[in-house]
Amino acid sequence: MQVADYYPILVQFMLAAGIGIIILCASALFGQRGIPGKIRDSAYECGMLSEGGAHTQFAVKFYVTAMLFILFDIEVVFLIPWVLVFREFLAASIPILLPVLFFLGVLVLGLVYELKKGAIEWEK
Repeated sequence: MQVADYYPILVQFMLAAGIGIIILCASALFGQRGIPGKIRDSAYECGMLSEGGAHTQFAVKFYVTAMLFILFDIEVVFLIPWVLVFREFLAASIPILLPVLFFLGVLVLGLVYELKKGAIEWEK
């Protein structure tokens, strides 16, 4: 390996650091400072006065729905590599369809279980 092989990684790190520095400088330059009164001491809500407390409590259903979304989203991401290499596995006569169908079956069973338990319903 030569040093030139690492140039794309170096460029990516430089872009990430540059964008971070630009965002921080823009926030310091254009951000809210010196605004007197109630707006400065409260959470920023697009310049409007906020209503209610700063630490509102969310229902547990919100967190359960968010966790289920993340869980199923990550599992669906595992299907993308399968779709990309499906033809290569078929050409090499490697059986891949049954394991993926098993994976999808477990996904569907999990979703049906969550629907039966009422984890996705907001109102009961």
